[in-house]
Amino acid sequence: MVLSQAQKKGRNDQFYYSKNHLQEYLLDSAQQRLNAAFRTRTKAGRIRQQNEAKIIMAAEIEFAQNGYKGTSLNAIADRAALPKSNILYYFKSKFGLYGALLADILEMWNQAFSDASIDSDPAETLYRYIEAKVAYSYSHPLASRIFAMEIIQGAPHLEEFLAKDLKKWLDDRANVIQSWIDAGKMKQVNPHHLIFLIWGSTQHYADFSTQVCWALGKKEYEKQDFQDATDTVAAIVLGGLGLTIPNIAR
Repeated sequence: MVLSQAQKKGRNDQFYYSKNHLQEYLLDSAQQRLNAAFRTRTKAGRIRQQNEAKIIMAAEIEFAQNGYKGTSLNAIADRAALPKSNILYYFKSKFGLYGALLADILEMWNQAFSDASIDSDPAETLYRYIEAKVAYSYSHPLASRIFAMEIIQGAPHLEEFLAKDLKKWLDDRANVIQSWIDAGKMKQVNPHHLIFLIWGSTQHYADFSTQVCWALGKKEYEKQDFQDATDTVAAIVLGGLGLTIPNIAR
């Protein structure tokens, strides 16, 4: 399956994220509880939002480079060019900042598929999900690696927030996929393993970026690499399900 010129026409440099009309499905509870546990309850004004963004960006780099144990709040404060007291005011502790960072990851990952329903078009929905996940690997590669490291280690810091909620969210999304199968909209597959396949194939570009760049003979990714990845993964996944890539207007 190859994208037609009409399907490629009109694509801009920004990848699509579905941010409107999101329903609060079960994994959202993990993200909400993480924020409740790790962020202070001070009203989020403009200055706070700006400072939090600086701190999160600095924390992504430090945690990705040094791991949780090897990262200090002083290093994050220096990188963010903000006082250490600001971090403690907004996030309570290093553990609080780490939890808030992963809460943001869950929120961004979750929104791309949480609004899917029985009535949604499976080809468009799955394409959008693949596209958003690949885009996230491009826009937030360090955050993806931090999350991967946490899971590989058995989620020692966040198991209580992730284990049950993740399974509930996964089961809920699998039920939507199964409804599409039952309605004859796509081929029979195991819905859970379909989601695992999408996770693995899209996050690979962030978690194993060095390997991929070596194989492509590049020092670093170009935007076109991620569009090619989206097209390829979508063609394989949708083709295997008996679906065609939708002609989505950008």
